Amino acid sequence: MRDTRPISWVKGALKAFEGFPTAVQDEILDALTLVADGGLPDTAKPFKGVGSGVFEIAIRHRGDAYRSIYAVQIADAVWVIDAFQKKSTRGIKTPQVDVERIKQRLKRVQEALR
Repeated sequence: MRDTRPISWVKGALKAFEGFPTAVQDEILDALTLVADGGLPDTAKPFKGVGSGVFEIAIRHRGDAYRSIYAVQIADAVWVIDAFQKKSTRGIKTPQVDVERIKQRLKRVQEALR
């Protein structure tokens, strides 16, 4: 059996996550725990455009959409890179400003852990 990996948070991601409704927080934490145990939750899918090993947890709650972006190929931890309430007015695509923030945070974490 594989050991459970720790879950680490980028400060900005944790702050945003703490503003989510409790039910959304619980569902995301359950999904992250499954990831830490080596699984892949039904609510997760690869996050395109930032490299391999980066996934998006997508939760719908009362008509709103919440996202948590995590990386599994950084050190021995699951790193939560970003969390946000999706407010796209143009379909399901993640706004470019969010994608750029995710890229920057991912790069900072990777550089800090070298």
